[in-house]
Amino acid sequence: MTRSTPRPTAPATGAGRRDAEATKAAIVRAARHLLARHAHADITLKAVAERAGVSAPLVLKYFGNKDALFARIMSFEADAAAVLDAPLEDLGRHMVQHLLTSQAEEGADPLLRIVFAPLHREHGYVLRANFRTQVVRRLGERLTGPDAGLRAELAVGMLLGLGVMYGIARGPHLRATAIAEITDRYAPAVQACLTPG
Repeated sequence: MTRSTPRPTAPATGAGRRDAEATKAAIVRAARHLLARHAHADITLKAVAERAGVSAPLVLKYFGNKDALFARIMSFEADAAAVLDAPLEDLGRHMVQHLLTSQAEEGADPLLRIVFAPLHREHGYVLRANFRTQVVRRLGERLTGPDAGLRAELAVGMLLGLGVMYGIARGPHLRATAIAEITDRYAPAVQACLTPG
């Protein structure tokens, strides 16, 4: 009589890695959603897990703890890379289209969480500092000519205004208009800040 030996586990497949990435992305989206509506201190990992449709231990597995998860949420590095990923002469159009498409298709705005910084007390300072450094200053460094910092702040301010109207106020005329048409109308004003004249 032979003793059965346990079967070796299959190595991680591409699908397994994709599932893990999808789970991490769902957790990040859930944490961003909650951060945009509640003070940092009031958000629990259990609430994040429930919103993401996963277990709280899975959140811990991927992010370690609440501070590590929210350090990632309070960073704008990846979002800024995507928002600013276009040649300067086409950047206004890209920024507007990316913002609207992110909200319409993914239910997430790449920049809008800065609007809720006052909710987060000391964590709000971190959020604001990251936003200024990772988004606004990074954009300003790409601009040439006078008042580059001011023009970067104006351009980003226009995007935030559009994001608030589209995603929070949910303006009915704006929401009923095709993203391409909104982009055609709005992008030239943003671009005028980036490349004046």
